[in-house]
Amino acid sequence: MGYLLIVALIQAFSFSLIGEYLAGHVDSYFAVLARVLLALLVFLPLTRWRQVEPRFMGAMLGIGALQFGITYVCLYLSFRVLTVPEVLLFTILTPLHVTLIEDALNRRFNPWALLAALVAVGGAAVIRFDRINPDFFMGFLLLQVANFTYAAGQVLYKHLVARYPSDLPHYRRFGYFYLGALIVVLPAFLLFGNAQHLPSTEVQWLVLLFLGVCPTALGLYWWNKGACLVSGGTLAVMNNLHVPVGLLLNLLIWNQHEPLGRLFLGGAVILASLWLSRIGVQRPLLASQGRG
Repeated sequence: MGYLLIVALIQAFSFSLIGEYLAGHVDSYFAVLARVLLALLVFLPLTRWRQVEPRFMGAMLGIGALQFGITYVCLYLSFRVLTVPEVLLFTILTPLHVTLIEDALNRRFNPWALLAALVAVGGAAVIRFDRINPDFFMGFLLLQVANFTYAAGQVLYKHLVARYPSDLPHYRRFGYFYLGALIVVLPAFLLFGNAQHLPSTEVQWLVLLFLGVCPTALGLYWWNKGACLVSGGTLAVMNNLHVPVGLLLNLLIWNQHEPLGRLFLGGAVILASLWLSRIGVQRPLLASQGRG
C-alpha cells in the first residue's frame, strides 16, 4: 500500500500544477505528449525486449493507450472548462467505474451502479447550478471518460500480471505501457495540437519535467505495481485519497475565493453516489452468505 500512498500524494499536488500553470497556457496535447516522452526516456533503457510474451506486450500497449493516452488527453481538455477543485471532485468517481468494469467482465448487471451514476450527475449539477452550460457538461463527460479508462487500465493490468507471471521485475515489462500511450498521444497532437501554444516560460517547462518524471514515469509504475498487491476495496479507497489532499492544497494556496458551500454540498452528493455503489456490491455478497 506504500506505493499507492506515495502516488496519491504526488497526484494531489499535480492537479493544481496542471490547472494553475499549464491549462489555458500550454497546448493540452503537447503537455500530454511531453509527459509520455519523458516517461519513455526513463523506462526504455530498463525494458526487456526478449523473454516477454508477445500477447503480454500487446495487452500492455492497449493498457497504456487506455490508462494514460485517452485518460490524460481527456483530463487536460477538461481543464479548459472546469476549475481545479471541480476536476478533483469529479475524479472521485473512479471507483464507480472500477465496479462497472468488474461487473462487465463478470457479466453482471448492477442497477445500483447505474443509480449511483445518475446521483453523481446530480452532484455535479449542484456545484455549478448557477452556471450550467454545455461546456460544463462536456468537461464532466470528458472526466468520466478519463475515469473509465483509468479504472480500466488498473483492472486490466492486475488481471494481466496474474495471467502472465514472470520472474522479471515489473519495471522490465512496463516500458510497453508508455509505448501504448504514445500510440494515442502522438497522433492526437499531430492532428489536433497547436504548435503556437508550446511552453514559453521556464516555470512551464519545469512543471512539465516534474509531471513527466514523477506522476507519469514513477507514479503510474508504482500505482500499477501497488494495485497488484492490494485488495479491490483498498484500491478503491486509494483511488480517492488524492481528492481531499488535492482540494486542501488548491483551496489554501490558489483558489481561496472558490464557493465552498456548493463545492462541499455537491461533493457530498457525489460521495453518496459512491455509497450507493458500495451497497450494490455488498448486497449480492450478503445474499450469497445467507444462502450458504
